[in-house]
Amino acid sequence: MHYLYLFFAVLFETIGTSALQASQQFTRLWPSVTVVIAYALSFYLLSLTLRFMPVGVVYALWSGLGIVFIAIIGFAVFGQRLDAPAVLGLSLIITGIIVIQLFSNATPH
Repeated sequence: MHYLYLFFAVLFETIGTSALQASQQFTRLWPSVTVVIAYALSFYLLSLTLRFMPVGVVYALWSGLGIVFIAIIGFAVFGQRLDAPAVLGLSLIITGIIVIQLFSNATPH
């Protein structure tokens, strides 16, 4: 169940960050409202995940996955391009998430 909480926490964080871009610095009402609601839901679900996993691991997974998903959305929706060092950095984040999940005793398997 805790991975489901974490999945939806990342999903709402991604929605909130995408809406942040669309809000145009909080000058558009509905994207701005979406930012606040999505981040509130994300942090609530993140807090539920903390019942089962250490904060450092949860935050690493939440922020790392959020970064990767936002980079993909930025490319697909907003036309933002990434250079080779950015792609390498994102690949290292994904590698770190995989290492934590496969080898760390700090996460439930």
